[in-house]
Amino acid sequence: MATDDLATQLAPRAGANILAVEPFQGLTARVRFRPEGALDVFRAVHDDLGYDHLSMVGAIDWVDHREVFYIVWSDVTKQYLGLSADLTGDAPHIESATPVWPSANWHEREAWELVGVAFDHHPDMRHLLMPDDYAFHPLLRSFKLHEPEELEVKSRSV
Repeated sequence: MATDDLATQLAPRAGANILAVEPFQGLTARVRFRPEGALDVFRAVHDDLGYDHLSMVGAIDWVDHREVFYIVWSDVTKQYLGLSADLTGDAPHIESATPVWPSANWHEREAWELVGVAFDHHPDMRHLLMPDDYAFHPLLRSFKLHEPEELEVKSRSV
């Protein structure tokens, strides 16, 4: 499917929230959208285009902002589609995709825990990998690791 056709099909339900439909190697296309219109975009992609399986949700810290991305699959066209939105770096949040794709649950929890993206109205936003009282997001570029420790290297004769 051509990117122009994809944009045309998304227009009735999510047109105002679509920023760009770009070619992307390995995917039908990448749809860049406004975060405030996320749920409309998710529903249009699922209901109108038939992308009924969410394969992954991820997030990237670009220092000045964060990007959240979604990879969805269509059983009808046998193709993947990418969705992405740029979020502000100081308080990144976006609507949860779980009402449309229930499989987003764990993926969003992981993106929140590791990169600090909050998913509004998520049904179970709690730690998945880290301890419950862990307050840091280890995949942020601002996350500082402690200095390497001096290690005493011992050798032995065999």
